[in-house]
Amino acid sequence: MPNENLNDYRIFYTVAKEKNISRAAHSLFISQPAVSKVIRRLENRLGATLFFRTSRGVSLTAEGQVLFESVKAAMQSLSSGEYQILKMKSLDLGHIRIGVSTTLCKHLLLPYLKDFIRMHPHVRISILCQSTNHTVKLLEEGAIDIGLIGRPLSDKNIAFLPLTEIEDIFVGSPSCLDNLGIPVYDADINQNSKPACPDSALFDTATILLLDKENMTRQYIDDYLSSRHIQPTHLLEVTTMDLLIEFAKIGLGVACVIKNFAKEELKSGTLVEVPLSIPIPHREVGFAYSLRRALSCAAEEFIKAVES
Repeated sequence: MPNENLNDYRIFYTVAKEKNISRAAHSLFISQPAVSKVIRRLENRLGATLFFRTSRGVSLTAEGQVLFESVKAAMQSLSSGEYQILKMKSLDLGHIRIGVSTTLCKHLLLPYLKDFIRMHPHVRISILCQSTNHTVKLLEEGAIDIGLIGRPLSDKNIAFLPLTEIEDIFVGSPSCLDNLGIPVYDADINQNSKPACPDSALFDTATILLLDKENMTRQYIDDYLSSRHIQPTHLLEVTTMDLLIEFAKIGLGVACVIKNFAKEELKSGTLVEVPLSIPIPHREVGFAYSLRRALSCAAEEFIKAVES
């Protein structure tokens, strides 16, 4: 609809509500002749008389009443849209869609969400739990606003806000390591003073517990093993980090886990780290968002909260 037509209907709507051209002109901050001109133009365009004119004002004709009901609904819809936008900008009706793996959601995302929700209780949060690879794909498609992921190797279309470094380690229960002939060291001993486990004692004899191949952590560990020409003899794939930790605790095998996520088990001695001759390099995790699309007001506020 041309802007001129929209303005004509806005003036018609105001005249119909005020039932007086002079009051309508005052309300619209335009002259009375300008209002009369618009009404005549609208009547000529529609080929119908819209108002009865009297000395006391105007009233709608039958045709005018039909038009008024439609224009009224349109004006209310426009007002509602403006209200929704203003509320979104004030975050009262904001919505943030976050993609994250189950493990990162539990151990990293929840504290940030807790603080943000306390500050902005009316913002709606949707959490989509899936692998990091799927999260990156959803970011590219615009299906989510923010992803909590490991730092992408190379993607110029994704902005990355690092949160922390994580360390991947191999752990096992004391009984499992004893059966494998791998020495168990006191957890209080400095890591640098622990003799590394011979690779053959670990990867040739132990059942190695890893995440499934769809997981980015698994791909990172596979790259590490490949770079060292290591191929575990006995391999068991598990879907989540929590299951890796639980299976390692009951002695099912030696699991590759994120150290910080198993800190309670390591502290209690339920699990013991197996030092490697060449440790797995640390990696970064953080919040990511697409540079191809503008963030919603709520998502932008969330990123600002994280940065601060």
